[in-house]
Parts: sequence; structure tokens; C-alpha cells
Amino acid sequence: MDNKYNYFITENKIYMVSIAVLIFILFLYGHIYIGGIAIALYGLLVLYNVKNTKQKKYEWKKFIEDFSSKLDLATRNTLVKLPFPLIIIGNKGNILWYNQNLSSILDGSDIFESNINDVLKDFNLKLAMDGKKTVFKYVKLNEKYFNIYTNLIDLGDYKNLNDKIMLLYFYDVTDVFNLINSVESNKEAVMLIEVDNLDEVIKSTEEDKKPLLIAEIERTINSYAQGLNAMVKKYSSNKYVLTLQNKYVEEEMKKRFEILDSMREISMGNKLTVTLSVGVGRNGGNPFNNESYAVSAKELALGRGGDQAIVKSGEKLDFYGGKTREIEKRTKVRSRVIAHALVDLINESSNVYIHGHINPDIDCLGAAVGIYSTIKALNKECYIVLDGTNNSIKGMMDKLKSEADYDSAFIDSKKCMETKDDNSLLIVLDVHNKGYVQNLELVESFKKLVIIDHHRKSTDYLEGALLSYIEPYASSTCELVTEMIQYMLEKPKLKPVEAEALLAGICVDTKNFYFKTGVRTFEAASFLRKLGADTIDVKKLFSDDLDTYLKRADIIKSAVVKNNIAIAVCPPEIEDTVLAAQAADELLNITGIQASFVFVTIGEDIYISGRSLGDINVQIILETLGGGGHMTMAGTKISDKKLEEAIELLKQAIEKYLREGE
Repeated sequence: MDNKYNYFITENKIYMVSIAVLIFILFLYGHIYIGGIAIALYGLLVLYNVKNTKQKKYEWKKFIEDFSSKLDLATRNTLVKLPFPLIIIGNKGNILWYNQNLSSILDGSDIFESNINDVLKDFNLKLAMDGKKTVFKYVKLNEKYFNIYTNLIDLGDYKNLNDKIMLLYFYDVTDVFNLINSVESNKEAVMLIEVDNLDEVIKSTEEDKKPLLIAEIERTINSYAQGLNAMVKKYSSNKYVLTLQNKYVEEEMKKRFEILDSMREISMGNKLTVTLSVGVGRNGGNPFNNESYAVSAKELALGRGGDQAIVKSGEKLDFYGGKTREIEKRTKVRSRVIAHALVDLINESSNVYIHGHINPDIDCLGAAVGIYSTIKALNKECYIVLDGTNNSIKGMMDKLKSEADYDSAFIDSKKCMETKDDNSLLIVLDVHNKGYVQNLELVESFKKLVIIDHHRKSTDYLEGALLSYIEPYASSTCELVTEMIQYMLEKPKLKPVEAEALLAGICVDTKNFYFKTGVRTFEAASFLRKLGADTIDVKKLFSDDLDTYLKRADIIKSAVVKNNIAIAVCPPEIEDTVLAAQAADELLNITGIQASFVFVTIGEDIYISGRSLGDINVQIILETLGGGGHMTMAGTKISDKKLEEAIELLKQAIEKYLREGE
């Protein structure tokens, strides 16, 4: 503060007390006359000091008032003439005031009393008002980009402004954003393209038209690469590698990889549709990482049935396509190679354990029984890990337990953990993703792992498998195992109950040979029938009592249909995922329903079973909710949500699917 105001804070008390003490001493020593004069002077001094203090307080108060007035004026002038755009909003997001600089950015548009979220799409009002975020970067406003800095002011109950207002300061970073965007756009990415069914397509084409078909496929891919300004190199009969800039990848993502549609439209006498699997790797920091991302993305695309593109940006995955059904591979070469490799692994291991998924179904159990029987025939110690049963496998479990060979076949995870060693082999059946294995900790404790599954490959797949046989074209895991058994043993022999377990798995997953049924499915069923599988006994496994039938009817009665998609909810007293799945299947028998979803609440978790006739891909819909499966059959589990919230999430996923058309 200026020196001229220093006298306002002079302290006089010490001097006044000192004088009073001196006067007292004068009286004490008998100087009455001098003491009286001193008292009179002291009284005058006190009066002067009081008057002077009042004057100083008055001047200080006036100074403060003048200063505050000037400060308010300066503040108002600062708000009006601030060189940065400024908006003041209420606690509900309503715009109370904005300065001239902000108005000039809006080209004079009036936003007074509008909601801030209508003006700034990327601004999160709740986070700002809660004080959890004070800086919002690269927010777009009328073709410009700004960093927004917030200042929350608590007004109490001043002028009924509901306690709080917020000042938003805008700092123009358009040039910085454009520079960063330019650098990102010009970064290199790697794209791998594979014609995933070339052999099958060529075999379905007449001999004289095969060269024309191959030439048309190459022309389409080369033309596509040219349109992307990409370097393209063919490194196998059906595989291509492209290097291109990020900006062209972004364009393809917006167009949802139209090359997939262009390839399907090729018609040069081929009876089968040509499909591609595309993997794109980007933002890896260097070409090596981008190539690694692209390989991973393409393998995932192939594992999900092909005819799709997957973009891997670091840990983020984006999916496009997957419109066609998986094409059955006519050749059994891979099945034979996998079977021989599995036999070698079994013989090299000290013992073998078979592991399935949460709430195992008859496909999981049947495949486990088939593998168990084969390993026993190879004279190897083997166990099936099962942590409890459910209604879907109870009938088959009762039949198996009546067999002497299965007295000690089943153990729980704890027993498995105690008896396994470093040379033990774990075979995981009918599941390949971490979220659905029966016991993830147990699976990860094994050094030797084999995966056999028929579901489309998901993003959280188990890593480190010595052997991975994931074939989404297959109807069921039981079909894959039935084929492998024929190559694992020279003269395979199964007990009738074991053959029935495998046939039951095929029947369940094909809905009695209606869905995902190919030539190889019937060949597997025929092989099992020869080994003594009784179709009547299999039918009896799936028969229902009257109470179950009525419960299923109650679920179906709750269905609401919109856009040919039915959504039903199990009553609270029904806590059975199998019953929910059966109800989803039954809903497809109703005219006009193309897909169905059934909710069931079990404890704190909500399960959804999705089924489709094929025109609607339920796997893509439920993948957005953390699930997976097949185009016509999928499921998911939702935790930490209320039933109403879960239904709303599903409706949003369906709307997104219908809007984007996959």
C-alpha cells in the first residue's frame, strides 16, 4: 500500500500507557502540582487521540469504498473488454451472458438463455459443476477449436441465481489442433487384406472363368489401393499388404470399408460370394508395431468368420462388416492337422485337464466327454474340471455318473489346482475369452494350453495357447471334437452315452439342425449315429415338465416387439439362463419376429440371451454390451446395473445397429 496511508495503522497505546505510568510515579513521590498539570495535559492528549482515530477510520472507510467502486468498474470493463471469449452460465447450463469476442466467433448469432450443451457438444456440464474437471481441451465451436478453462463462483442466494455461476474462458488453439491433426493424418498405417475364401470360391467357378475371377479380384484390390494412395504388395495367392496414411484410414472408417461390399459384388461365374478379412494397424509409434497391430486385427477378423475389417489403434479396436454368415470349409485338412498336433501334446504331458465355461451347456459337456474318452483311449490320466451343474446338463450328468468309467472323471477347480504340475496340459472347450471361462485364475496357472471353440473370436481372447482351434463356421464345439476324434485314434470307439453327449451338443447348438448346419454337421452326426447314439434318448434329454413349459410361456407373454425385434423379461422368480435361452428360441417361431432378446436376473447380475433368424446380427448388438457369440446366437452378462437400465442399454445398442446397418 502507498506510504501516505501508513499513518492509518500507527500504534499509540504503548505511548499512552507509558505516560500514565510516569504520572503515577509523580504522585507517588509527592509532586502533586506537577502531576495535576500532567493529568490535564494527558486528558487533552486522550481527547485528541480519540478524535484523530475516528477521523482516520472515516478516511479508511471512504478509501475502501472508493477502491471497491473502482475495482467493480475495472472488473466490469475487464469482462466486457477481455481479449478472450467469455461465457457466464448458471448451474443448469443456461447462458447468462457472453462478451463481444464470443459473439464475433458466433457471427452474431444469439445464444442468450440457450443451454451450453446445445452450443458446445463436447462440454460436460456435470463434470465442470462438480469441480472434477476445470480444463476442456480442443472443444469445437463454429469451425474453431478452443481450450476452455472454467471458474466456478458460489454466490450463495444472491439474486436467486441458484447459488452458483460459472465463467468459461476460451483460448483459441485452432492452429495447434490443425497442426497436430496434420501430423496424425500423415502418419503411416499398415493394412493387411486377405481373400478369406479364395479356394472355395475358385472351386465353385467353372474352369474357363477362373482366370477372369482371379484377375477381377486383383483388379478390385489394386484399384482400391490406388484410391487410397497406398503402396500395395501381394505376398501370397490371397494376401496383400498396404501402407497408407492415417487420413485415408479415417476416411475408410467413415465409409465403413466399402471394399467389403465391392468384393461381394464380384460376379464372374462364381457361385460363392467373395469375402475379405481386413486388418489395419495404426498409432503404434513405429512401422513394426503397426504391422503387429494389423496382423492381430486380421487374425481377429478371420477368427470372427471373415468378411469384415478391424482397425487396431493401440489397444482400441473398431469393427466393420461381418454381414455374411460363416462359410463352411469343405476340407478337413486343418481338423486333421490340429488332431495330430493335439495327440503329440497329450503324449508329452504328465496329465490332462478339460475346462469349460461359466454355466456349462450340453455342447460344452458333450465336447468334454468326447475329448475325455479319446485321451483315456490314449492311456493318459485325464479329468474334467466342473464347478457345479445346472439344469441344462443335469440329465446327461445323471447318465454319465451311472457309468463306472466316470466315477472319478469330474473334479472341481480346487482339486485341479492341487494335482496339476508344470507339465500338465489344459484343454479349454467351447470358450476362448477371459470373461467367460469357468475359472480364469486356474486357466492362467497352466503353462500348456489348448483352445477348441466355435464362437466368433472376441477381443479378450486367452493368450499364450500352444494350439488354438477356433472355427466360427462350425455348428458347435461337439462337431469340431467329433471330427478330431476320427484323426486322433486309428479306430475310434465311443460308448453310446458318449456319442449321445456329442450328438446332443450338436442338436442344441443347431436347434435340431435348423441353424448353422452344413454338410460336415450331418457327417459328424452320421458318425455318432454309427457309434450307437440314440436319437430318441437325445430327444428325451430335452423334454420339459409342465411347470417348465408354463414358465417359458410366461416369459414369452412379456415380449414387446419393435422393428421385428422382440424383447422379453423373465419374472423375478425365474433365475435360469437355460430357460431364458429357450424362450428366445421360441420367440423366433412367431411370425414377424426376426430377432429376440430375453433378460434374466440372477443375484446381482443380469443375463441376456439373443437369437436371430440371420437377417439381424445379434452378436454385433450384444458385443457393444460386452458379450459375444454368433450371428444368430449370442449372449452377455451385465453387472452393477438395474434391470431397467440394462433394457435401455440394449435398446440403444439395437438402435445404433439399425441406424448404422452394421
